[in-house]
Amino acid sequence: MPASKWQKLPEPYSEDFRYFLVLVWRHLQLPDPTPVQLDISEYMQGGPKRRIIEAFRGVGKSWMAAAYVLWLLRNDPQKKIMVVSASKTRADDFAQFCLRLIREMKLLQCLDPDRDEQRSASNRFDVRPSIPDQSPSVKSVGIFGQLTGSRADLILADDVEVPNTAWTIGMREKLLHSVGEFNAILKPGGEIMFLGTPQTEESIYNKLRMRSYECRIWPARYPEKPEKYGEALAPVIQKRCTSAKGAPTDPDRFSDLDLLEREASYGRSQFTLQFQLDTTLSDLERFPLRLSDLVVMEIKDHAPQKVVWSSGAEYRVTDLPAVGFSGDYYHRPAFIHGDWLEFQGCVMHIDPSGKGVDETAYAIVAHLNGNLFVLEVGAFRQGYTENVLEGLAQAAKRQKVKLILLEDQFGQGMLESLLQPYLRKIYPCTVEPVRSNMQKERRIINALEPVLNQHRLIINRSVVENDAKAREDDPVETALSYQLFHQLTHLTVDKNCLQHDDRLDALAGAIQYWNESLAIDEDRAIKERESELWDLELAAYKGDIEGLLDSQILGVPLEKIQKTKAGAGTNWMRVVGH
Repeated sequence: MPASKWQKLPEPYSEDFRYFLVLVWRHLQLPDPTPVQLDISEYMQGGPKRRIIEAFRGVGKSWMAAAYVLWLLRNDPQKKIMVVSASKTRADDFAQFCLRLIREMKLLQCLDPDRDEQRSASNRFDVRPSIPDQSPSVKSVGIFGQLTGSRADLILADDVEVPNTAWTIGMREKLLHSVGEFNAILKPGGEIMFLGTPQTEESIYNKLRMRSYECRIWPARYPEKPEKYGEALAPVIQKRCTSAKGAPTDPDRFSDLDLLEREASYGRSQFTLQFQLDTTLSDLERFPLRLSDLVVMEIKDHAPQKVVWSSGAEYRVTDLPAVGFSGDYYHRPAFIHGDWLEFQGCVMHIDPSGKGVDETAYAIVAHLNGNLFVLEVGAFRQGYTENVLEGLAQAAKRQKVKLILLEDQFGQGMLESLLQPYLRKIYPCTVEPVRSNMQKERRIINALEPVLNQHRLIINRSVVENDAKAREDDPVETALSYQLFHQLTHLTVDKNCLQHDDRLDALAGAIQYWNESLAIDEDRAIKERESELWDLELAAYKGDIEGLLDSQILGVPLEKIQKTKAGAGTNWMRVVGH
């Protein structure tokens, strides 16, 4: 289809981007923009020349930005726009989305590039009414790609800060250097607009605010302490903070339940960053792992099918030493349900001793019905002596470990070679080396925080008791630094924030192993529930709801119960073996 001739957009679409956004949303068969989305789009159009838009994950920032780019070009086809993202692929996807809308929406088809005479690639293209120029109408590039070589009226930096570009000091310095090159690209009077979500307390968006950028923030919930955001908090949010504190700011996008589920999944600290956009974390929020999220109980070689946690003060465990912050206590189960069953699996993670006063630490964690049970945690400080190697093998035997995960720090496999003879003699077991190149502190938090927030980590009471005795011959302050639960409660995202972290690292390694299994189990549970609902509907159709419930409770096929009832009357349970 040939492109239509360009004509100026009629009012109000030409004057107010929000009206244009509604047209794009309807073309995409989306619900009309929410009040928050309309407020963001108004700031896109009317904000200062150097502006930062921080909005919670899932609000549709990138899609709104694509619509904004097309609105600018539809009003002025001579505009030059550079789209910059964390990766070239993401930037190209943005530009490709713009091209798709140009070709699909009748209102935009006048912008469709002349493929014989103009650039029309997905990473750079011209719009039809534009006059020839060295710079394309739209160009997409990764933040660490070739930024220079083109000029732009608008530089749109869409999510340049992501984990891969911001999690270390070196990454953030490199990112800031690349962002500094924007000034060489920008035309006189041009604009720079950042869209993103902070990934760290030291977000580059905070540094840009010191370079005369204005920032506007839309969190997912009305903040408890709006003053933490200063003047950056969107006025529409600021106005309702007192009356709607804690409520969702955009309930059409995310309900309260949605946000609670995301908080549990992401963990408190990441939720605070990526949904509340709060980089000024308080002391309590700086330490994301808490004793109060654990469940402490006696565990042998079996565990209950279901363990229910409660925050109630009556469930606090007061006879165990709590080494967290003020008010942070262990909790016993509020409720235990179902039979006690054997574990579905059990792994041991060993963190070898490094240099100096490091310990060789181990943690043994079992899995049952989506819960993780910490059976034993310990450490040795004698290096790789016979006592240490034998002690590790005995611990694996004691807890009937199915797999030993061995952190291979230098890829040499020394400890594995030393350990194997003792395992063959004491407890033959599979050993699997594991490695990680992520910053240790972030790796540990990523592994532990979601599990703790969902209260799926159950600690054997003996683990807490033995931990309190760790290095008890050392001075108190030294001994404390070696304790697992002191390490857990005092961990932050800061590199080397702990004096010792061996036991915590071992625990995180074992839990990380199960994370994938937990996700699989969750999917399986959903399918099983769907199957149960189907059985229920079928039983209802056949008029035997009671029989189905008996089947599910007793674990006996429905057909067997039906046949037994027919032949045995009121004594049917005795016949089926119950």
